[in-house]
Amino acid sequence: MFSRSCISLLELASGDMLNFPQTPRNLPRVMTIEGIIPDVKNSDGSNNEDTYVVPSECREKKIIVANFLPLHAQKDVKSGRWCFSFDEDPILLQLKDGFSSDDVVMYVGSLKVDIDASEQEEVSQKLLEEFNCVPTFLPPELHKKYYHGFCKQYLWPLFHYMLPMCLDHSNRFDRLLWQAYVSANKIYADKVMEVINPENDYVWVHDYHLMILPTFLRRRFTRVKLGFFLHSPFPSSEIYRTLPVRDEILRALLNVDLIGFHTFDYARHFLSCCSRMLGLDYESKRGYIGLEYFGRTVYVKILPVGIHMGRLQSALNHPSSSMKAKEIQEQFKGKKLIVGVDDMDIFKGISLKLLAMEQLLQQHPELRGKVVLVQIVNPARSTGKDVQEAKKETYSTTRRINEVFGFPGYEPVVLIDRNVPFHEKTAYYSLAECCIVNAVRDGMNLIPYKYIICRQGTPNMDKALGIPLDSPHTSTLVISEFIGCSPSLSGAIRVNPWNIEAVADALNVAITMPDLEKQLRHEKHYRYVSSHDVAYWARSFVQDLERACKDHYRKRCWGIGFGLQFRILSLSPSFRKLSIDHILSAYKRTNRRAIFLDYDGTIMPETSIVKTPSPEVISVLNNLCSDPKNTVFIVSGRGQDSLSEWFSQCENLGIAAEHGYFIRWSRKSNWETSSLAIDLDWKRIAEPVMSLYTEATDGSYIESKESALVWHHQDADPDFGSCQAKEMLDHLENVLANEPVVVKRGQHIVEVKPQGVTKGLVAEKVLSMMIGTGKAPDFVLCIGDDRSDEDMFESISSTAYSSCQNVPPEIFACTVGQKPSKARYYLDDTVDVMTLLHGLTTDSSLKSRCNAEFDQVSFEHIY
Repeated sequence: MFSRSCISLLELASGDMLNFPQTPRNLPRVMTIEGIIPDVKNSDGSNNEDTYVVPSECREKKIIVANFLPLHAQKDVKSGRWCFSFDEDPILLQLKDGFSSDDVVMYVGSLKVDIDASEQEEVSQKLLEEFNCVPTFLPPELHKKYYHGFCKQYLWPLFHYMLPMCLDHSNRFDRLLWQAYVSANKIYADKVMEVINPENDYVWVHDYHLMILPTFLRRRFTRVKLGFFLHSPFPSSEIYRTLPVRDEILRALLNVDLIGFHTFDYARHFLSCCSRMLGLDYESKRGYIGLEYFGRTVYVKILPVGIHMGRLQSALNHPSSSMKAKEIQEQFKGKKLIVGVDDMDIFKGISLKLLAMEQLLQQHPELRGKVVLVQIVNPARSTGKDVQEAKKETYSTTRRINEVFGFPGYEPVVLIDRNVPFHEKTAYYSLAECCIVNAVRDGMNLIPYKYIICRQGTPNMDKALGIPLDSPHTSTLVISEFIGCSPSLSGAIRVNPWNIEAVADALNVAITMPDLEKQLRHEKHYRYVSSHDVAYWARSFVQDLERACKDHYRKRCWGIGFGLQFRILSLSPSFRKLSIDHILSAYKRTNRRAIFLDYDGTIMPETSIVKTPSPEVISVLNNLCSDPKNTVFIVSGRGQDSLSEWFSQCENLGIAAEHGYFIRWSRKSNWETSSLAIDLDWKRIAEPVMSLYTEATDGSYIESKESALVWHHQDADPDFGSCQAKEMLDHLENVLANEPVVVKRGQHIVEVKPQGVTKGLVAEKVLSMMIGTGKAPDFVLCIGDDRSDEDMFESISSTAYSSCQNVPPEIFACTVGQKPSKARYYLDDTVDVMTLLHGLTTDSSLKSRCNAEFDQVSFEHIY
């Protein structure tokens, strides 16, 4: 039988124990206290974040970590010096508007250019002083494997639902590329460690490139305030579970305090993975979704990112936008414009969009010469055969449509495949009757938001286009139901991009829609987009991150697990492992002992197929019961018949069955039935309801006890079983509202039992009996592993201390497993429990033998 520590060593042997060397420091530490520059030792050093305390008056930083820094970089040919400037386009820079003016915002990420090793230190210093940016310099070969290899050729397709079934279109998992991904994440984490003040600062990590960075950071600073936002889709559990390193990535994401997604679909897929792979269940607490993970609550936030209103309006007011808009207006005079802006990417559905345009022109000949699709193609972000094929198909389809439906002076599809300036895009948005985003799978696509704001216009743009003052604005959107912004745009025409006929029909509806309806849809969208901008998104995320971190210093934290299996155990300051030496000392000096033991999960492993007690368990219990100073009880939720049969060899063992509905003081005594539950007519109401859910839920079953009904769903589909359990709980509470019962949900169960029948009542009854007979206990031990045992932990403290003793009793409430509990102590597993009981029985056996020998000597002396 393996102990918990042995299992950890097995994890180490089978997992990736990647001990990467500390990244060489190219950057001086940021001074956080005047006159003191704190240093960071290697991960195996003795220093940790508790060795220095930063005064509260220090200004906190918001550290934004992403793959690339929001910077332009260019090398001056004459001087040979690097010149840098902020790139206004990335959301990473725009989100600063959501922070307080007192916050210091710092960026950690890579540059989009290669910097020679001899220049890196100088560049680091310059970027830190002038831009508050900390660059990570990845060796070219590492960057290629990490970014173009694992991120773009493996993770990106997988997260967009493309399994590596065919080597022609996607790469299969390569452990060398995975190790490059881990190495790169470690380098990013080291750069954060160089500038972080862990007491004050907040770290916000962005996107799938850095999903395991939280593990490295949490390992170094157990109480770091850490958030993560995924900008891409999170795939369904069926797709995600094909990832060979799925556990490492999922556990890394659970090392943050707050994880954000664009839509509930993405969050739901993440929660489903946590449920199916790690057995975690989530709860909604006052509107917030929380996952309990080793004593920590990991919060899940659902909020789509917004756009930067000021930047768009500024671009619209710029003369170059107005000039370009007038030029486009003249170019397409008398025609209705449909605009599409997409990256050259296999997931953007450009070819499907073109086929829908072709279908539109075939079905509606009257639109030929009157409708133009302007498709702007942004440069591809990745390389590979799939991108080249997508580009080739786009060009060939465009050429065919223009040859069939075009004529002199009219091209149905205008393909713009070049770097289009921002002001030119805003001009196209402003003039387009309709915008179409037809991606087959996409994260948060902001094109529809930008289009809506541009269609709202500004006085300058309206004047340039000859739009009368105060005239209503209109817009129409055709968007794929598979993109992140789809749920937030309720006035858009949603389509399945694979259904070409339906997309063509949607385009026809959009361009022929009455003006009043266009206006109402536009106004609805504009209200949402203008109020939920990027500043609102950033402010909301940071506020939730602060709330998620507020209890960091109220608990004690331990790091457990090796390599990428590392996680934090967060528990009450008074909670600690039960020392055998400590309890044995108390055991030896006490004379009236009460011992309460749960069965399943405490002295019998939950994973064991054979549920009958082993000879070892019977022997340990008999040894404990043989000591006249001990009163020993098994307190279980199992039925009296099973427990009577299993423990028939234990003459002096007390048994409480069905959570105390039945109780027996020894093998010779009769079973006593609780007086709290005489009327069991409620079963006739509850059983049909539970049977209904059993029939509808494959893998579930009902356990009928004399005092209770239990619905088990551990063998059902985790998501469906959990959903059915919640629904059943609500259903039973409604139909049993006037019955003297309580409906509770436990670990894979829903139980209906009489009110007042709890394990806590058993402990109270036994202790009260001992006190009433003048044998008030001076030692109480209670060990259990689940929620029902929490009642015992609470009861033994209140009852034992109520006895009129000069010296308070020694009380040991102990839970099995390191988790939040009312118990003050824990043991790792059933192996530790049996080791502890063996220690107690050894002492009891010695005493019993000594007493027997003493009695024999006394008997011989008398006679």
